Amino acid sequence: FRDLMPRTLEGQITMEKTPSYFVTKEAPARISSMSKGTKLIVVVRDPVTRAISDYTQTLSKKPDIPTFESLTFKNRTTGLIDTSWSAIQIGIYAKHLENWLLYFPIGQILFVSGERLISDPAGELGRVQDFLGLKRIITDKHFYFNKTKGFPCLKKAEGSSKPHCLGKTKGRTHPDIDQEVVQRLRDFYRPFNMKFYQMTGQDFGWD
Repeated sequence: FRDLMPRTLEGQITMEKTPSYFVTKEAPARISSMSKGTKLIVVVRDPVTRAISDYTQTLSKKPDIPTFESLTFKNRTTGLIDTSWSAIQIGIYAKHLENWLLYFPIGQILFVSGERLISDPAGELGRVQDFLGLKRIITDKHFYFNKTKGFPCLKKAEGSSKPHCLGKTKGRTHPDIDQEVVQRLRDFYRPFNMKFYQMTGQDFGWD
């Protein structure tokens, strides 16, 4: 695992990102055996929005998949949620965090709010810089809001004079989902969200 990481000089910080780490059962033990002192950063967003976004991405690649509503429920009549569907499963953050806390103390994990990353990118990145022990170099003046994408963009990427925005797969229009289904999902996630807020000491305001 360590051999796959890029070479790092003294005084440099090596970073690596893979969205599936947080939900992969074997990842915490593997990362811990590589380096117990690794600092972990997890970006989380409202699990209902996250599930719809996940579905939207799959839909763009496979337009013939079943509707979001039919994939959400094991039984629509009783309202039983299908927790085996990965789009639903990933948003049960408290469950995944329990697995990480077997190997890492909570103080070694920073949880970044996906919503605040859009509404206040400099503020959230300020927290990231503090967590990593870095000087706060990235501030408000580095961002502008791109109305077309609906996301903030970096005014200038490192080593380039061009602004840097998220790729074309980000900011897709979500399909209209039956509000009754959305409400049922909010009710389903609420206890898991509350547990996650307690575990992290942060209220992400998803309700």
